[in-house]
Order: sequence, then structure tokens, then C-alpha cells
Amino acid sequence: MKLVTTPIRPMLAIGIGLAAVSAIALLGLPSAPGLLDAPNLRLAAAVTTPAEGAYWHTRTLWKTTHPRQLGSGSNRYWVEEQRLRELWTSPEGKAWFGFRTLATRPKSAADEKAWRRDGSPTKWNRTADGRTVSLSAKADKGRVTAVKGTGTFFLDGQQLTFEEVQKLPADPNGLKAWLAKAARVLRIPEDRVDGNVRGALPTLLRDLPAPKEVRAAAYQALLTMPGVRSLGKVKDSLGRTGVRLSIDQEQARKEDMVRTELIVDTDEMVLLAQNQTTKLNGKPFPNKTYTETVFQVGWTDAEPAVPALP
Repeated sequence: MKLVTTPIRPMLAIGIGLAAVSAIALLGLPSAPGLLDAPNLRLAAAVTTPAEGAYWHTRTLWKTTHPRQLGSGSNRYWVEEQRLRELWTSPEGKAWFGFRTLATRPKSAADEKAWRRDGSPTKWNRTADGRTVSLSAKADKGRVTAVKGTGTFFLDGQQLTFEEVQKLPADPNGLKAWLAKAARVLRIPEDRVDGNVRGALPTLLRDLPAPKEVRAAAYQALLTMPGVRSLGKVKDSLGRTGVRLSIDQEQARKEDMVRTELIVDTDEMVLLAQNQTTKLNGKPFPNKTYTETVFQVGWTDAEPAVPALP
């Protein structure tokens, strides 16, 4: 497999619209311009790891604070939005996307008191400052849809077949070198190549059906990247044990900050959680701040279905 210069397969769009996946590569984005013929970028031959189920499946819960307060008068409060996202992908690259908006609810105990003083509304059409919104304290029915397009897996600008994903380098240095070359094929400026590699590595811990050896290489490679710190073992929101990694993205101004925290199950080498905190001018920026809990990642034989309530 060599890195490609032009899209050799049609684009596959799933349109989930979540800030939580801004750093997570999705299926079927178009490959970017690059080298026409680069035999030195070919992956070494390897025995293809067989699929262990009908679908590679991820199930995540995304939460964020709504950027504007709700309520009226002195009874103003912040609310938390919640969304379930599931993705099933067959080894042939056929995919199904499940989405369900869960109940909007007051963020804290103090917010709940203000919400009760405001009459305990279960629907909101306006924010406290008059902006139009559509929020509900009840979960919607959800949906599951087939993703249109040809089947490939997207990694660092390249569209890979299942077999090509299995052949990715299973050592940290080799994997970083492959991703760095892919970044240069994308014509990423040299001073941003490391950041591009760092952003691509977590995709191998969740979204792609890579062998465990490749996932382990991705984790080990992350530990060597600029801006990445290991904070040791922690418990996630579900009580699972993993290693927390803190990733600081370079910002043009010191008043700005984007920090991503990952919790990785280092036994299975998969993501348990991904949280992002963003500040602009030293102040919290809710639009780019979220928490994401990964309920499931791995192979399944269960058919795609509307996401069940947690």
C-alpha cells in the first residue's frame, strides 16, 4: 500500500456534527493531494489479522455545557447536553451510524435549584438572553442510518482497506514515521508535522479496526510526542482503570489553551474516555469543551440498531 495523491475512492460523509470528534478521524473523508509514486512509503507485507466479528463497533456518550444560560430573571442556570453516538463498520468498510440526543439537564446542584425556581421547564426555545434554541429534558427516539459511499478507513489523509489497516507498522517509531510521511504527502508544513502525527495516533485506539499490536504502538508513540504527559493510573467515570494522558496543543497566544485528556485501557489498548478543555483569552470556551465516555470499542456480531439509553 502506498500513500496516494488524489482521491481514489469516492468521499464517504457521515455528518455527525460533534465537536468531540474533531481530533478523531472518521470513515471515508477524501484523501488529500500527495506524491504520485512513493514506493518507499509502501507498508511491509504482513499476515492479515482476521476480523473477530461482523462489525468494528464504538459507542460513546458526549457531554458539553450549553454555551448560554437558560431561565429568566434571577433564575438563570447552565444546562448540560448529552448525545450518544455509535458506529458499526464491517471489514468491507460498509458503515452504519447511530445517534441519539439524551435529556438536557441542569449542570450542577445550584443550577437545578435555579431551574426549579424557574418552574422546572422540560423544553426550551429561548436562552436567557433571547437566543433561539431547541432543547428538551427528554431523550429523543434516536436513529440509525447506513453511511453512503465505498468502504474505506480514514487515517491521516489516507483511505485504507481493512487489509491495509492490518499492515500498519506495529512498532512506535515505524508508526510515527509512516504517519509523518503521510503528513508530508498532505503537504502539512514541516513545523506542524509532529502535531499532525499526535492528532492521528488516538484514532488507532478507537475508530480503526487495527490489531492490538498496532494499537499498542500508537499508545507508546503518543508517550513520546511533544506536549504529551502521562498522569498515571486513574479511574474513569464508570470506575474502569486506565492511564490518563494530557495533550497540550500549541497555541499562537499564551492566553489560549486547548488541552485534551485521554484515558487509555493499557490492557486492551483502547480508549476509555476523551475530554477536551478550551480557553480563549484565559476564559473557558464552552463550544470546544466536552467530555466523551467510550462505553464500547471492539468487535461485535450485534446488528446496527438505534442506540439504547445508557
